Amino acid sequence: MSLTIYWVLTLEPLTISTLLIVLFMATLLGSMLAFSYHMSHRKDGYDKSFLFTLLIMPLVVSIIVLLVSNNLARAFSLAGVFTLVRFRLAMNDSSDLGFILASVGIGLSVALGYILMGIIITTFLSVVLALLSQFLLQQTRSFAKLVFYIPEQMNLKGVVDEVLKKHTKSFKLDKVKSTEFGTLFKLTYKIIVKKDDDPKILIDAIRDMNGNLDVTLYEDYHLSFEEKL
Repeated sequence: MSLTIYWVLTLEPLTISTLLIVLFMATLLGSMLAFSYHMSHRKDGYDKSFLFTLLIMPLVVSIIVLLVSNNLARAFSLAGVFTLVRFRLAMNDSSDLGFILASVGIGLSVALGYILMGIIITTFLSVVLALLSQFLLQQTRSFAKLVFYIPEQMNLKGVVDEVLKKHTKSFKLDKVKSTEFGTLFKLTYKIIVKKDDDPKILIDAIRDMNGNLDVTLYEDYHLSFEEKL
């Protein structure tokens, strides 16, 4: 038994009513994806500009596809325009890339006229990405990355280990790097933080130990706390 997906728009020739339907559906489906991201990240917080990006991305992609259409010359011209502009999207969480790719896929499906397919894809992706985000955010063990500096004369196996034993469940030295012409060492640790502990307690203990040098704690792949002089 096979199911056929209907509700396909005819985009050639492109009429005003068809264009408005494509733009409306791209905005609507982008809003659905953005709402899914909001619901899955509302507890930990998120960048509102990224939510706006998820909302507007399907609309932008659909407009680009409609403009290019089947014209190869337009496609190359558009590629040339994009090479003149450099895009940088800073993501605190690499899982956000999944939402970006989903928004691009939604925009493509709508711009090609597959409206019902776009609705199905959006619903499915929103549920899957939201569930995955929830499972990732509700880990029983809180992994983190700790980066700080110590003077060259300080013993790595001495005071540092004592502080980490006291304020973490477990820790492992991941990287040691000499900096500032050898006067400082940059240490990167993978740690498991204690549940319900204030990260400021750990950071203050390290600052007392290293003489108020920079300390940064990345918790669950998010920059959760940073103190600098």
